[in-house]
Amino acid sequence: MDSIENKVAKSGLITLEMKSFKGDQKRSVIDIKNWLYEGLILKEKLFREHIKNHDWGQYKNHYISIHCSEDAIIPVWSYMLVVAKLKPFTSNIVMGDEKELEKFIFNLNISKIDLSSFSEKRVLIKGCSETYIPEESFLTIVNTLHGTVKSVMFGEACSNVPIFKS
Repeated sequence: MDSIENKVAKSGLITLEMKSFKGDQKRSVIDIKNWLYEGLILKEKLFREHIKNHDWGQYKNHYISIHCSEDAIIPVWSYMLVVAKLKPFTSNIVMGDEKELEKFIFNLNISKIDLSSFSEKRVLIKGCSETYIPEESFLTIVNTLHGTVKSVMFGEACSNVPIFKS
């Protein structure tokens, strides 16, 4: 009886799971709408009072996104005040919602990969996951791998879409 041959395992194909770039960084989102007068208007004195009384230590070693979920006019200096208070505690701060923060962290983690282990290899990028993966991160991984790998494919080993071959 013939044994079943795993051609994918023998192909030398490296499978890269995009969800692995999510990382384990602690994340927090600060929505400054809660510090606006009636949730709509930024009054400097009230805003500064909220900033003064806020517990910034809770964000120690977190990656933070700052945004306002209300359609309000927010002067740039207000975000600057928040960053000035956060910086002693946090790892990094981005302006935007949770998706912007995820995009930043994914791209940061992609930038840290050791390209030498991918030199002249065939790479399959798997993207299907229950984990949220920012679309921009797929562009970032191809941009990062291009010039190092032999080829990039997307999908599953049994049915993939060729992206490029060098």
